[in-house]
Amino acid sequence: MKPGIHPDYHPVVFKDTATGDAFLTRSTVTSDRTIEWSDGATYPLVLVDISAWSHPFWTGARRIMDTAGQVEKFHRRYGERGGRR
Repeated sequence: MKPGIHPDYHPVVFKDTATGDAFLTRSTVTSDRTIEWSDGATYPLVLVDISAWSHPFWTGARRIMDTAGQVEKFHRRYGERGGRR
C-alpha cells in the first residue's frame, strides 16, 4: 500500500441498539464514545440501528403487508384512471 494516503484502520465495536448485541471488528470509522471489551481493552463504540441480530431478513420476522390497503391508498392519492388499452 502507498504510505500516507489511507485512513487509519483500527479495532471498533459496533453495537445494535435494538438488541444490545455487540461485535468487535476493524474499521476506519471513528467515534467519541468508547466501551470496555471483554479482553479488558477500551475500543471506540459505534451504535447501529440494524444489524444481523435485528434485521427482519436474518431474524425471520416478517412485516405483514396490507396490499389491499396500499392499492386503496394509491387510488385515493391518484384517482382511478380511465379504461385499459
